Amino acid sequence: MNEIEKKFSTLPDKDRETIISYGASLRLTSLKKRFFLADQKVKFFENQYKTTLKKVETGGIPDDADHEMHEDYIEWSHWVKAAEKCKNEIALVQGIVQQGLRTEDFPYVGY
Repeated sequence: MNEIEKKFSTLPDKDRETIISYGASLRLTSLKKRFFLADQKVKFFENQYKTTLKKVETGGIPDDADHEMHEDYIEWSHWVKAAEKCKNEIALVQGIVQQGLRTEDFPYVGY
């Protein structure tokens, strides 16, 4: 257990739940932004080459492909993996966020 975990474990349950709730909400926002970026990059390459990466990988890069397509293939692969990773992380964090923020920590919200 590292120092942060040790200190965190000494907090009252309510405080730990609040910190987890806030942290999960912030993390979800960050992941959604990252997913949006990755997804836009994937769509850019799909529009440019009028196909999906999966089809390129199944059929192979065309024999007459130029150097740019080979470089794009590497970048395209990166963005597909990044989007998939974000999507998986979003699903995990979403389960925590769906529990909701602790409203008792906001006594003046709505006033």
